[in-house]
Amino acid sequence: MTVSDTAPSPAAADAVLAAALLAIDPAGLGGILVHAGAGPVRDRWLDGVRHLMPADAPWRRMPVMITDDRLLGGLDLGATLNFGRTVAQPGLLADVDGGTLVIAMAERLAAATAARITAAIDTGVVAVERDGFALSQPARFGIIALDEAVSADEVPPAALADRLAFHLDLTALRLAQLPAFAVDHEELAAARAALPGVAIADDMIEALCATALALGISSLRAVLLAVQVARVHAAFEGRGAVAQGDAEAAGRLVFASRATQLPAAQDQPPPPAETPPPPDTETPPDADSPDQDLTDRPLDDVVLAAALAALPADLLATLRQGTQRRGQARTSGKAGMARLSRQRGRPVGATRGDPRAGARLSILDTLRAAAPWQTIRRRERAQQRGPAIEIRRDDFRIKRFKHRSETTTIFVVDASGSAALHRLAEAKGAIELLLADCYVRRDNVAMIAFRGTAAELLLPPTRSLVRAKRSLAGLPGGGGTPLAAAIDAATALANVVKRRDETPVVVFLTDGRANVGRDGTGGRARAEEEAFNAARQMRALAFNTLLVDTSPAPTPVAQKLAGELGARYIALPYADARGISRAIQLSQQGAA
Repeated sequence: MTVSDTAPSPAAADAVLAAALLAIDPAGLGGILVHAGAGPVRDRWLDGVRHLMPADAPWRRMPVMITDDRLLGGLDLGATLNFGRTVAQPGLLADVDGGTLVIAMAERLAAATAARITAAIDTGVVAVERDGFALSQPARFGIIALDEAVSADEVPPAALADRLAFHLDLTALRLAQLPAFAVDHEELAAARAALPGVAIADDMIEALCATALALGISSLRAVLLAVQVARVHAAFEGRGAVAQGDAEAAGRLVFASRATQLPAAQDQPPPPAETPPPPDTETPPDADSPDQDLTDRPLDDVVLAAALAALPADLLATLRQGTQRRGQARTSGKAGMARLSRQRGRPVGATRGDPRAGARLSILDTLRAAAPWQTIRRRERAQQRGPAIEIRRDDFRIKRFKHRSETTTIFVVDASGSAALHRLAEAKGAIELLLADCYVRRDNVAMIAFRGTAAELLLPPTRSLVRAKRSLAGLPGGGGTPLAAAIDAATALANVVKRRDETPVVVFLTDGRANVGRDGTGGRARAEEEAFNAARQMRALAFNTLLVDTSPAPTPVAQKLAGELGARYIALPYADARGISRAIQLSQQGAA
């Protein structure tokens, strides 16, 4: 295969090379995870991949909201009713056997759907046993998973990404940088025929294992995929055994995108420059020869250097700082918990039930449940006339929906004393910043202020920015700290929010120094004990909580209170409104 005369960028060249290797062995390599939004670059790359595939190989697109019947196979309702016996129809995974499955919006793929796809990848078979039939068909295919996420919080399922050999990022490429795919199907066919006979030596496997270990890659699948990539690359280059260049290509294509750390030698500062030798000192022959340096380097160092060279600059900087890279840990990126419902949300199948209980009848699923029994039911009726399709109570199937509940963030603000007064402006700013996001995420914000002898619901759950500003503007400060009453009020409000099928997130902004009891009388020791008891009662309800210590310096009493609440503790002695807002957004993601 050849490309255009214009020298492509390394990322573009690797994108073309990965496509060619996938065309040789799609099932063995698993597939390619492509991070790129819809656009001409991705479209041209997909067209190139499709032209590299054999002309008779299936090419299917899968919608992200596909049903199990369409994915795995199910009852052919029309044929079953027509012939009076159970007739099964294959699903998409069996239909794409020997070809390529393109998954759009892979970052939104449900975990259950990903599990069914990965099971077919692991076994090469799709098996279905339900509705009175058993169906087992071969399903060996490659996957192109299109990751269109614009936020680092949305990533494809880790189980699926782990089984795909190549992870490409085309977001930084321009259309002019992507080389043209000049297809040589004879060369690819020869590589497919030669692949079973390609051997790989033990030292090559050891070098790939050492590279994965140095880059912090714990998955054994990554090493197995790298071994297979090296074999496919050798077949593509016309070699009968894996050479050093094949191992370097495998390390670059498979390991660079999965790296979670830099090797130990990369984290150490460079050694001090040595004093140059005197002019009359003889230099050993060929000491500076590049060829000599490459020859003396161990194989695992060569493969590691190739993988490091493919690391993007921003990823390299992130690894140096020791922070997590994009896609390393999956968070939902959406507020609220996923809940099952009978009336609203995203359809997630059907189950047996009574449609008179407020649920929606699933007509097709009901007919599927009744169809296999029609022959028996006709025999039971004997000569009696009856309906063409007899449906009984056990056949009823009701629709199931899943929706993500709204999140209500409850601010519990300590308005007592001068230290709390310094934090009121920051609490107001944080609420206003979060309200701007609530218009998009459909979240609510509430506020409880406590001072003097009681706690007061200052702002009921709302999305109104104007109402929030009016309620916050007149908040006074000073007086005692009735912390136990504030925790009780927050618990009661959180219970109300939960009963409304919403997800509460409780944020305390306090120094934790209680000095007023539930009855409004003073006494620090008794007030603190009542506050800790109220905190333990709230922790038993398993609400997601955050405690922001508003003291000038972190205090043990606030840390103890956070422990009793089971809350995440953050000491922000000099935080501004944006810092509090970022911390609360992290807690909202933890509630999902």
